[in-house]
Amino acid sequence: MAIVLKSLSISLGLFFILAGCFKLSSYFSKELHREVRAEFVSYSKVFPLSRTLEFKINSTVYRKTVGYLEVIFGIALAIFPNHFVKNGANVCLLLLTVLAIYSQFNVNAKLERTAPSYVFFFLLCGRLVVYYQMTRSTENTQEPTTNGCKQE
Repeated sequence: MAIVLKSLSISLGLFFILAGCFKLSSYFSKELHREVRAEFVSYSKVFPLSRTLEFKINSTVYRKTVGYLEVIFGIALAIFPNHFVKNGANVCLLLLTVLAIYSQFNVNAKLERTAPSYVFFFLLCGRLVVYYQMTRSTENTQEPTTNGCKQE
């Protein structure tokens, strides 16, 4: 089960690093970067806090913030050995994915545009489930102890 967790962590981390790079730079694909910029103009209009607090977010700031967060949390998920850091990055990426689904839903995006967000939402949830099952199975295989002493 550890190999599944490691492969999920690395592949999801690399995906979010790449997705963040597409949001930040046109180095990889000028056309894709242009599309992402146009999407974030509409996403900034339906940002959750914009209606509640009458707060308008600049689409460039929004796109770059999401891009940097995806790169940072992707690196943490793919490279860092500490499970606490990996799970924190996983939860943050999960929240960013929920924000993407929310934004796509509110701008009435087509299914082919929203499907990747749903797929990565379930993959991130699956990674957390695998981690939880792995920690539960290691807890169940340890010998029971009383006051720090092994029972005989």
